[in-house]
Amino acid sequence: MTHDSSASPLIFGGAAQSPRAALPVLPPLALYIHIPWCVRKCPYCDFNSHTASPVLPEEEYVDALLADLDQDLHAVYGRELSSIFFGGGTPSLFSAEALGRLLKGVEQRIPFASDIEITLEANPGTFEQEKFVAYRALGINRLSIGIQSFQEEKLKALGRIHNGDEAVRAAGMARQAGFDNFNLDLMHGLPDQSLDDALNDLRQAIALKPTHLSWYQLTLEPNTVFWNQPPTLPEDDTLWDIQEAGQALLAEHGYAQYEVSAYAQPGRPARHNLNYWSFGDFIGIGAGAHGKLSHPDGRIVRTWKTRLPKDYLNPAKSFKAGEKALTNEEMPFEFLMNALRLTEGVESRLYPERTGMSLESLAEGRRVAEQSGLLQVEPSRLAATERGQLFLNDLLQTFLS
Repeated sequence: MTHDSSASPLIFGGAAQSPRAALPVLPPLALYIHIPWCVRKCPYCDFNSHTASPVLPEEEYVDALLADLDQDLHAVYGRELSSIFFGGGTPSLFSAEALGRLLKGVEQRIPFASDIEITLEANPGTFEQEKFVAYRALGINRLSIGIQSFQEEKLKALGRIHNGDEAVRAAGMARQAGFDNFNLDLMHGLPDQSLDDALNDLRQAIALKPTHLSWYQLTLEPNTVFWNQPPTLPEDDTLWDIQEAGQALLAEHGYAQYEVSAYAQPGRPARHNLNYWSFGDFIGIGAGAHGKLSHPDGRIVRTWKTRLPKDYLNPAKSFKAGEKALTNEEMPFEFLMNALRLTEGVESRLYPERTGMSLESLAEGRRVAEQSGLLQVEPSRLAATERGQLFLNDLLQTFLS
C-alpha cells in the first residue's frame, strides 16, 4: 500500500511510524523457476512436487514459463538478473534442450548480470549425471545435488531412489563436467540415526569437497507421508549432540555457517539465497512459485502462482493465483524473518533501504529482544545472538507485540 504525505502515522510495537517512503534504490533481482515433477514423491517432502509421467510435457511447460514471465515483465523493466535458481521437484529431469530454450527466452526478456549465478537442483542418479556436461554448456554454473544421506538403510527410509555409490559419484561427475561450484544437500536427525551415523554422513560429504553444504534436520511436515505415519526419530539429546558435533566438524574443515542450515567455503555462499534472506527481489515462475517485487513508490508485493501443473498448463486458467501488498504492520516481521536467519544478520541501514520504513519503527522490538538476550546490542547491525538463533521464533515474536 502506498501512503500519501497526509496519511496518519501507524502504530507498531508501541511507536508511531511515518508513512512508508519511496525506495531510492531497488534491491537485486533474482528469478526462481519451479519445475514440479519428480520420479517419485519422497515421504518427508512438503514441496509442490508431483510424480512424473513417462513423458514430461517439456515443450508445453517451457512455453508456459515464458508466458508467465511475460506477465511479470512490466514490474521489472530496466533491471537485470543477478541469479537464477531452478528448483523443484527435480529440474534435472528436463533435457538440456528444454532448459536451453528456456534460458535463451529469459535472457531475451531480462538482461543477465555479467557474473550471474545460475543454479540447478539435481539428484545423484546416473541418468541425470550424464546431463551435467550439457547443463554446464548452457551457462548453468552451480549445481545443488540432493544427497540427503550416503547410507543405504537411511536412503531407503527416506524413499530416495539413488544409492550411496551414486551419491559419491555425483560430486565427481559434477566437477568433471566443469562445475567448480556445487552444493550438497544433507539431512540429519533421520529415522533411528545415531550420532556416529550422522557424523559419518557429514564426513563423507566433506570428503567430496563441495563448495557449499546445506545441512539441516529432518522435520515432519503436515500433508506428508511421514506426518501421517511418523518414523522413529532420534531423541532430543541425540539431536542436540548431532547439531553441536556437526557444526564443529564443518568449521574444522573450513565451512563457515552463514545461515541456519547453510555452510560455505570462503567466498562461496549461495548468492541467490543471500539475496532472498536479505529481502532482495525475486520473480517466481512455474507451478506454485512465489515471488516478491519492490516498486519505486515503496510498494512491496508478494505473488504466488497456480499450484497444480495441469491447471498451470491450462490456457483457460491464470498463471497468477494471488498477490498481496505488504502493509506497514507486516513489514518488520517480513524483513526480519529472513534477515535474522543469517548468522551475521544484516546492516541496520538495509531495513530502511529495502522497506522504505524508518529504523525507529523497530525500536521497541529491538529493546525487548536485546534485553531478552536474543538480539545483539549493535546499533549498526540487526543480528541474532547465538541464543536468538536457537530460539528464532521467540525472537521474531518480539517484533509482533
